[in-house]
Amino acid sequence: MLKLLYSIFGGGEHSGRYPESLVDLAIDRAVEGTDPRVRALPGYARKLRDPIVRAIDHIVDLVDSLHESLAPVAVGAASFSADPRLSAIFASTESMLDILGRDQALRDFLDEGAGRGLRPVNALLLADPMERNILGLDLVGDQVRRDVAQVTVSFVAHRLLEPNDNNEENRRLLKRRAFDFLLTLALERITELKRERADLTRQRDLLRRKLENLERGGWSFKPAAPVHIDLAKLTAELDDITAQLDALGPEQSILEEHLAILIEVMGNPGQQVWAEPLSLYLDAMNIQRAPDNAAARRIDFMQLRSSRQQRAVMLPLIIDPTHLPARVDFVDAMGPYL
Repeated sequence: MLKLLYSIFGGGEHSGRYPESLVDLAIDRAVEGTDPRVRALPGYARKLRDPIVRAIDHIVDLVDSLHESLAPVAVGAASFSADPRLSAIFASTESMLDILGRDQALRDFLDEGAGRGLRPVNALLLADPMERNILGLDLVGDQVRRDVAQVTVSFVAHRLLEPNDNNEENRRLLKRRAFDFLLTLALERITELKRERADLTRQRDLLRRKLENLERGGWSFKPAAPVHIDLAKLTAELDDITAQLDALGPEQSILEEHLAILIEVMGNPGQQVWAEPLSLYLDAMNIQRAPDNAAARRIDFMQLRSSRQQRAVMLPLIIDPTHLPARVDFVDAMGPYL
């Protein structure tokens, strides 16, 4: 991981005020994480400077605002009963502790030197909300009716980000992760463009070979193909694919396109990843209800959104390792059967 981000995201930074040396290193990280060949373009660093600074500004504001607006929740039976967000995200106290105890990032941190011990751990919980249409029982007036259309909300893909026993270190690591997330968005678009070009090139080459074979066959003494081929249609299809490739530009323009994608993503970070409130009205079974329904509980989340249609609710946690279930050593457990 990039050491520069430990320096930029050190807890005392202010938007737009970063040493030039660190901005240069951030530019280097952005290029290395997407397409290192961009370094061959003249002026690439100058073109990337302002977008990179805007990206860092956005990340600093995003993570700091989340830490200021979301108070961390101490994980336990009491908080599960008191905080409706926990009881919506997890089925029970036991399930919550089991899921958190099995989280790989938390386990890795607790296993390494810095994480060993009984100190509380700070981590950001992410969970993806998933809606499902069902037919269930419901009270309509004073009658219980079956097969009533309902929407249930469940939370899946629970994961902990950057567990650490130091809150400021957790915040710094989240900023580093957010910077790299922007790079993954740029890399996905670059990959899609490369795939589109490769697919079109492959189709064009196949059609060209087919057309050449047909043309050669027409001048030979070989018998005609049993299946009629519309030569005009084939030629038109080849022309269309060639036009699409021409629209992508010549091969030497690939690097300019990749640089343009990186500039666009990093220069518009607020359109790539952002946080927004999410209010759900759920009953005790996580069934959506109207706001005025007596069984409805208003649960206010902050959710993380991205330009790739990703979304996840966020909740900072304080986890006491002593509350987690003991790990099972499967080798020892299977000993009698081995």
